[in-house]
Amino acid sequence: MKEQRFVMKCGGSTLAALPSSFFDDLRHLQEQGVRPVIVHGGGPAISETLGKLGIESEFVNGLRKTSEAVLDVVEMVLAGRINKEIVRKIGQSGAKALGISGVDGGLIQVQPVANHAEIGFVGDVTEVNAAIIEGIMAMTYIPVIAPIGIDGAGQRYNINADTAAGAVASRLGVERMIVVTDVPGILKQVDGVKKVLPTVTIDEIEAMIASGEIYGGMIPKVRAAIQCIQGCVSEVVIVSGEEEAILSKVLQGSQVGTRIIKSE
Repeated sequence: MKEQRFVMKCGGSTLAALPSSFFDDLRHLQEQGVRPVIVHGGGPAISETLGKLGIESEFVNGLRKTSEAVLDVVEMVLAGRINKEIVRKIGQSGAKALGISGVDGGLIQVQPVANHAEIGFVGDVTEVNAAIIEGIMAMTYIPVIAPIGIDGAGQRYNINADTAAGAVASRLGVERMIVVTDVPGILKQVDGVKKVLPTVTIDEIEAMIASGEIYGGMIPKVRAAIQCIQGCVSEVVIVSGEEEAILSKVLQGSQVGTRIIKSE
């Protein structure tokens, strides 16, 4: 293996639907000495729970408006239900995982986003305590991180999962992020057939959104991947979690999914 560690970002609903073979691949990598770190989201499950509890929720520019009541649900769903579901699935495969949130040990320090008056308790990452993640990996556990952050006064904040994943990858010194989703990559219409683009730059993505070549549900996926490219993270690979041994293929340098790279 060329790379001994990587950060994987995955939505909670995507992870829940992944086949057991995906987690077997994760175990296989761990047995080979590769050290994965998982940062997960859980938007649909949060929305579903808020609906059941009769708590209104809206989005402002793609970020969930987060009141104290919404924040209670966000933490309960992300750090409780989804985080532990992932840990259980990894454990069932024979690998070892330890689930934490960004609040634990002050793992992810945040400050309010610029438009916090409009959007509430949503945070921008200011610091990641990489030593905590390194310590978990040193014990041969896979860290599974829920994107809740905390500020110096002890106030919790909701963090966009892609932003959190990019910050974690950057602080760990990881050059490549793997975004596991339910599509095989960025698709482009070529001669009436949808084909996966092997490599694309951020500028090319923006042009394809403007021209309508990237549309609908793919827009938030690619914008989310772009958010992960920060610091020393130079590329993000979008792959389908349903493809056999997909993580191993990415780490071995096989041409799978779509590589998003910084614009040249």
